Amino acid sequence: MKQIYILSKFLITIFFFLPTFSYAKQAPDSFADLAEKLSPAVVNISTTTIIEDRKNTYPSFPPGSPFEEFFKQFENPNQGKRKAQSLGSGFIIDSDGFIITNNHVIENAEKIMVRLFDDSPFEAKVIGRDPKTDLALLKIEPMKKKLKAVKLGNSENLRVGDWVMAIGNPFGFGGTVTAGIVSAYGRNIGGSYDDYIQTDASINRGNSGGPLFDMNGNVVGINTAIFSQSGGSVGIGFAISSNLAKQVTDQLRKYGRTKRGWLGVLIQQITQDIAESLALKEVRGALVSSATENGPAFKAGIKSGDVITKFNNVVIKNMKELPKVVAGTPVGKSVPVEIWRNGKTMQLIVKLGELELAEKSNLLNTGSNSESKVKEFPRLGFSVMKLNEKTTKKYKLKDISYGAVITSVKDNTNASKAGLAEGMVILRVGQAEVKDVSVISDAIKSAKKQKRKALLMLVRTQQGNRFVAVEIK
Repeated sequence: MKQIYILSKFLITIFFFLPTFSYAKQAPDSFADLAEKLSPAVVNISTTTIIEDRKNTYPSFPPGSPFEEFFKQFENPNQGKRKAQSLGSGFIIDSDGFIITNNHVIENAEKIMVRLFDDSPFEAKVIGRDPKTDLALLKIEPMKKKLKAVKLGNSENLRVGDWVMAIGNPFGFGGTVTAGIVSAYGRNIGGSYDDYIQTDASINRGNSGGPLFDMNGNVVGINTAIFSQSGGSVGIGFAISSNLAKQVTDQLRKYGRTKRGWLGVLIQQITQDIAESLALKEVRGALVSSATENGPAFKAGIKSGDVITKFNNVVIKNMKELPKVVAGTPVGKSVPVEIWRNGKTMQLIVKLGELELAEKSNLLNTGSNSESKVKEFPRLGFSVMKLNEKTTKKYKLKDISYGAVITSVKDNTNASKAGLAEGMVILRVGQAEVKDVSVISDAIKSAKKQKRKALLMLVRTQQGNRFVAVEIK
């Protein structure tokens, strides 16, 4: 099975480079001059980590048992502890001794040693690290030693097909130089803030944290992971973009931690059905499923069902773009946010909070939400009942004060195809809160009148709130 590997977990693979094509006009005759100039700024990083194994190996006895004291006398206080070592790479960005590497290279390390190009050893301290982007900033004290530093370039200037060069410490072979081209950029491999450059430059275990250079000698990426079936390099590597790295490491250097902007919304991707149900002309933007009560978005007037189309004048093409744009905006800054609501474009001003403080306060992933007969909707294939004490108890519903509980869903209907199921609660239909079952009937009639193909519903599931588009026959 194909998997993404961080570069500390690779198996060795030997392969050969094919000669470059004659029509690759930008390919240099040799990378030697560039490698000679830049290699002194690349460092080898080795770490020592203490791993705790199971400590107590003697049998368990009741408290106060004489056998308990007997076996304790044979226990080694250091038993269960072992040292683990790992290798990685990094690069100097300042002659004062600041070094960028991957967080996974130094995570949980008891001791971090840095070796320069001339093999000079230095013990490093962690200035700050960010697991979300897998970046870390280290510092060594160069004393009177003159350090070679490199610059973080503008990764946005990269084009697919541009030549790049990697320098690192694969398998402990320091100062190893490889080259390739930019295969793609803006890759997301699973993280909220991913902004990876894909390259076919050979990188392996030990390359983690090392630089990816453009042909002007600027760092455009930090080598981090590969895509592989075996764990060895197959020509698909990923490097964190230099623009993201600069943003994060500047904060680590200034604060010792990150300070990301926080909007306070749960969002989901716009699909074709959802776009049609909201009368959106294009399938773009981020759909707000809920806004954290008293969070920045909530205070600005952003509601569930709104579509964020622009943030701080940046067009939001899809859901994944919004977290990155928000995170890169200074905390406390008031920015314009363009939304789509009830078939109209609106602009609101939002003053951003701080993501890290919201995490500490457990404010993430929380939304705001302001007797009866069963009502059937046979054309759509489901039935509902207004939320009351009886239905709340039956379906074990918590922290919910309004809506319509789905009591049944027929197989092979539009409702079942859309993912509706018994026990889900319909909170909103279109832009209207379901304070009564009649709201659903009115919304269906309105959608048919406007010749919409689908009806958008906000439903509460066991996993949280999500929007569902149900096709209307």
